[in-house]
Amino acid sequence: MLRIRHEVNGGPTALVAEEADRPKPGAGEVLIRTKAVGVTLPTVRKVRDAREPISLAGEVAGEITALGEGVAAFGIGDRVTGLCFTDAYAEFAVLNAAMTSRIPDGASEVEAVALVRSGLVARGAYDAAHVKPGESVLVTAAASAVGTLALQYAKADGAGRVVAAVSSADKADFLRNLGADEVVLYEDADWGAPYDAILDGVGGDLLGPAVRALATGGRLVAFSSGGGTVEAYELLVRSASMIGFQVRATAVGKPELYDRWLRELWQLHEAGTLRTAVHEEIPLAEATRAHTLIEQRRNLGKVVLVPSLRPKALCPWSPSGPGHRYESRDFASSRTS
Repeated sequence: MLRIRHEVNGGPTALVAEEADRPKPGAGEVLIRTKAVGVTLPTVRKVRDAREPISLAGEVAGEITALGEGVAAFGIGDRVTGLCFTDAYAEFAVLNAAMTSRIPDGASEVEAVALVRSGLVARGAYDAAHVKPGESVLVTAAASAVGTLALQYAKADGAGRVVAAVSSADKADFLRNLGADEVVLYEDADWGAPYDAILDGVGGDLLGPAVRALATGGRLVAFSSGGGTVEAYELLVRSASMIGFQVRATAVGKPELYDRWLRELWQLHEAGTLRTAVHEEIPLAEATRAHTLIEQRRNLGKVVLVPSLRPKALCPWSPSGPGHRYESRDFASSRTS
């Protein structure tokens, strides 16, 4: 099978495509033939900053081809999605059955990776902000997969003024079509402050401006992997609060709530209340290009790797079994897995 591996050899970090053996599911796991892989910002950042090789994680969706010992909730042929923490960028991936969910009939695998994890993060961050009807909400990284869904959640829940914050003005029309009342740029002086709630998916240097944009009694929910620090005084003078949110903590600590959010997510999607935004479906072998899109903040919605797609720029190759390797941006294949 084709697998993308992160490599560091004393120079620039690289995503290398190679032939590898198909993995086997262990106890409590399922093996899927991957149809779609969602590229996440945390993985992009880890690859960019890594000094040693890391595992490539991501949302994956596909069809179950094998069951590990003790798995009774799923069967061969079921279409499922979940978060894979090791070797997600591959034609076959292993998922923990406890963190795997079925894809409803009528929904595609690409829709699943654009909706499920990003939607759960958006829902959880929004709930953590305790937004009351009519309150104002600002969403940073608003053109990301999580951001687009958070905007829609806020509008559907009755927030008064919903504003999208982004890095570039050319994203404005896209975001207004998803329900944003206004669009502001990170470079703007005050982001159109004040806001009752801010959902921050960027972190880092943007945390300071985000806190200063809070209204008295405002809530900042940080759910990004970008880190950063906040001056306690800035919260004090506004009687404001900062809240952290991680969807994995909810899945582990409050599984009943996690399952309810998941059911509601698909219901809202089926009703048309939540629309998924997919920037591009990219061949798995072009993972480097997918990472570059996100790193340069050029994506409008989710970036999805699709193993069945073949790169446009073909170049011949001759596989020599597991361990055969090539640069992912140059790879092309006509084989079937």
